[in-house]
Amino acid sequence: MNGLNKGIRKAEVAIKWDPSPAGQPPTDLDVVAATYLAGDPYGDPAYVVHFDSRSPDGTIYLNRDSKDGKGFGWDEVMTLELDRLSERYARVVVGVVIQQRSAHRTFVGVASPGLRIREGYTVLAEDDFGDVLGATAATVGEFVRDESGTWAFRPGLHGFEDDPATFTRTMGRIDPP
Repeated sequence: MNGLNKGIRKAEVAIKWDPSPAGQPPTDLDVVAATYLAGDPYGDPAYVVHFDSRSPDGTIYLNRDSKDGKGFGWDEVMTLELDRLSERYARVVVGVVIQQRSAHRTFVGVASPGLRIREGYTVLAEDDFGDVLGATAATVGEFVRDESGTWAFRPGLHGFEDDPATFTRTMGRIDPP
């Protein structure tokens, strides 16, 4: 790495999907982000940001939330201001959860799902959840801070079959690289 590389400073995670067919319960996907302390980057999350919360310091927040996929373009958008995140944190894992309130649903039952993770105009990852069709939730990537304080992105789609509460507790326990 050269001295001019500042790494990833601010990232945007966006998801979209089409509304459920008429007469079917609405489909509700949520972006979630879990932060992990430098001393325990694969343990329990320090905190989780989702549709009903934001980070204590305001560095991770939801810009747009949809409960049914009836928006134009990207239905749900989360911003991660990594350059402002305390040095206490070394890892942020991002995931997508399908709410299970009105009906049990996996990604195979979500109409036209899409994911985009970007920094500015640079697309870091895009996906359609085709590799995790039987899952009810999935991690979609992680941001990791190296010893110099620079953030990097590691893409990776991993499906889970847990309820949303269990998923947010266990989503960061993927084996370290």
